Parts: sequence; structure tokens; C-alpha cells
Amino acid sequence: MFQRRGALLPAGIMAILDAILINIAFAIAWWVRYELQLGLEVAEENYVTLESYLFIQLAQTAVLLFVFKIHGLYGEKSRAAWIDQAGVLVSSSTIGTAVMIVAVFGFRPYAYSRLIFFYVWLLVIVFLAALRLAEGQILAHLRGRGIGLEKVLVVGAGPQGRLIMQNIVAQPHLGYDVVGFVDEERDEDFGRFSALGRLNDVPRIVRHTGVDLVIIALPSASHEKIVEIMMQCERQKVDFRIVPDFYELSLNKVDINEINGIPLIGLRDVSMGRLNLFLKRLIDVLVAAAVLAVASPFIVIIAIAIKLDSPGPVLFVQTRVGRGRGQFLFYKFRSMKQGAEGEIQQLSDFNEVTGPIFKMKNDPRLTRVGKILRRLSLDELPQFYNILKGDMSLVGPRPPIPYEVEKYEDWHYKRLEVSPGLTGLWQVSGRSTLTFDEMVLLDIWYIENWSLGLDIKIMFRTVPAVLLARGAY
Repeated sequence: MFQRRGALLPAGIMAILDAILINIAFAIAWWVRYELQLGLEVAEENYVTLESYLFIQLAQTAVLLFVFKIHGLYGEKSRAAWIDQAGVLVSSSTIGTAVMIVAVFGFRPYAYSRLIFFYVWLLVIVFLAALRLAEGQILAHLRGRGIGLEKVLVVGAGPQGRLIMQNIVAQPHLGYDVVGFVDEERDEDFGRFSALGRLNDVPRIVRHTGVDLVIIALPSASHEKIVEIMMQCERQKVDFRIVPDFYELSLNKVDINEINGIPLIGLRDVSMGRLNLFLKRLIDVLVAAAVLAVASPFIVIIAIAIKLDSPGPVLFVQTRVGRGRGQFLFYKFRSMKQGAEGEIQQLSDFNEVTGPIFKMKNDPRLTRVGKILRRLSLDELPQFYNILKGDMSLVGPRPPIPYEVEKYEDWHYKRLEVSPGLTGLWQVSGRSTLTFDEMVLLDIWYIENWSLGLDIKIMFRTVPAVLLARGAY
């Protein structure tokens, strides 16, 4: 049997709801085709009643549910992001519908409408994607209140442990809540993740925190300790998973094949190839040029408003650090009074973010117009010029100030391996509400998992983040 781990509804209930929606989609498709006659007109002799489609309707329901199950929609895929589930729905529905078309028209080539299957395919995707979107929204609402989260303890704060924690931060839809980590070397908190003790403390922590899952991320040299922790988890009847240690390589760089069951482990190239870099740059230029052209009247209005509101230049120009630690001039609409940078020292006690950056709600340095610009992220419009110049990209880590980089720990520098972006993963995952270490973890996850598809997802997620002003200050 399969289960929808970390989902709101059990697999059986979701399959029943899918079956109901598939049949509703079929009925609507029939009505659209034969009653509305959308598409080609239906001749009287070709009219087929809905009852005559009953067997086909039930068969298509069974075929689609079977394909959905094979593709993991009632199992591991149910924990994926909504856009990924929607992608699986499209491919699975296409396969299931194609099977039905071949079967039906292979036996009865002229008895039924071909167009009705297109309508069913389209409606099934829309209805089932909407169902999963609604489920995801309800689940996100509950998880935001601490309901339905799986409590996770990470054993080990080395490369593997950090990799696990950065993936959990990057993918909140998975529904994991890290209660903390244990490690023999590190006894300091790591971002939001609390150091709870040593390896020997695992049984006590599991007992007192009600942990649902223990993720063991220790180096292979700690084989005996790994086995001991596994046995402790079994005795306490708590689920556990082990992160394999491939000589401290980041797991997304590992390529595993096999020859007759013998695993062959190698390295996979995760860097952006020339074609991908070209496509990313092409999209940057096209989008930036289009935005600047469309927004030009608003840019003029904003410039006038800034000038009338407070003395000083319209643009705020600052040196930032880009790819490979190179420096460039960074442009924003001025949202603070003149001399605001010189007041950071006096306001340092009010910094609400850990690490080498300064963020403060209700910053007294903001002008009246500046508060509106910040709230709507309109102060960042001039950065599209930075994107056109090639200093920045649409998506990537935010460009740091040189004095921030001077305070970096060694592992922080990895975020400077790519061009900085106007938006990024941490901006759509909490914006100013995240700690600095969490921001860097998200940046590193983005770099190691980059794809054009990921860029598109982030850009789509940026729109509601900006409109709802989540964490914007």
C-alpha cells in the first residue's frame, strides 16, 4: 500500500476525490462537446448520450488513477511543490488519455468524438491541480501555526548535516520542523537550528522532544556510532534515515550507476553549462528591457515623488560585491534620508537579523515615500539597469556590501560563485524574517540545484511575495 507522507489527506481519500473530479470533468466535457457543441458542429446522427459513454468514463477514471499511482502522486510526489505536482499531473494525464484514445478508436473508430477526450484531459488537469493547490494552501496555513509538522533531529553538523538543513529551509512545503542537531564538534547554534548536545544525547532528546524522524548525517568513519544510533531509534520506535557519506562530496554532485547490481559512484557536473548561461543571460536581458520600457512612466513619477518628499538624489548608488568577489555600482531608488548609512552604528542594537547584515522594522531613516517604495519593492526598479549591464541577474543571491563580505565565514563565500540577483530563493521564503545563515543556506541550495525551471519558479513565487509584502522592510 502507498501513503501520502506529509500531506493533508490520506492517499485513499485523495484518490476518491480525484475519481470524483475525473467523472465531473468527463460530464462537463460531454456537455461542452454535445450540448454547447464547442468545436465542430455535431450532426444529429453523431449525437451520443452521456450514458453511452459510461463504460469509457469509468475506464478512463481507472486508467488515470493507475497512471497517477505509478507516477507517485499518491506517494512520494505528494510531498513535492505544487508546480512539480502539476507537472506530473500534465504528463500522467497525457499518458492516460493517449492510452484511452488508442483503445477506444482502435475498436470503435467512428462511434465517439475525439474532441471530448481533449476536453477531459484539459479539465482533469485543471480540477486536480486546483485540488492540490487548495490542499497545499490549507496545509501551509496549518504548518504556519505549527500543526502537521514532522519534528526532525539531525545527527551531525558537518557537510552532510548542513546539506540536509539547507534543503529543509529551501523546501518548507516538505513539512519538516528541525528541532535541532547534535554533534561532537559544534556546540553553537546554526542559524535557526539549535545545538542540542552530543551524540550520546540522542535517546534523551528523542524522548523529551517527541521527535518523529532522526536524520543521521555522520561521516562513514563513524560507522559504529551510526549503527548505535540506529538501534537506539529502533528501541524508541522512531523513524530514522541515513545520509550516505561520499567522501564529503555534496550529494547532488554524486552520480550513481550500476553494472549488474554493482554500484559505480562518480561525480556529476552541476555547474551551469555555456548554453544554460547563455539562456539565463538572454532571459535577463529580454525581461529587464521589457520591464524598463513598460515601467518608464512609473519611474518618472517615483523620481518626482522622491524629489518632492525629501532633499537628496533620486538614486541611491552603492558599491556591492558580485560574482567572483568583483565589485560594481548598485542602483536603487533612494528610500532613506541623506546620510542614513552613517547612522547604522547608532542603530546597531536594533538589528533584527543575525550575521553581517542590518535589517530593522520601522527603520527611522526611511522617508515617507521610502516606506511605500520598500513595502512594494519599487525601490528596486533601477536594478533592472544593473541586470542589463550584466552586473546582476534576475534570480540569484542578493549582492552584499563589501564590509559584510569581510565578516563572512569560509562557507559563506560560496554564495559569491554566481551573479547576484534581483530576487532569489530566500526572498520568496521569508525575505527579511530569515537569519543570515538561513539566507546563505538557501543561496547555496540554489547554486547547487540551479536550472532554468527553478529560476522560473522563483520568479513566479516572487510576485505574491511582493504583493503581500511578506517580510519586506
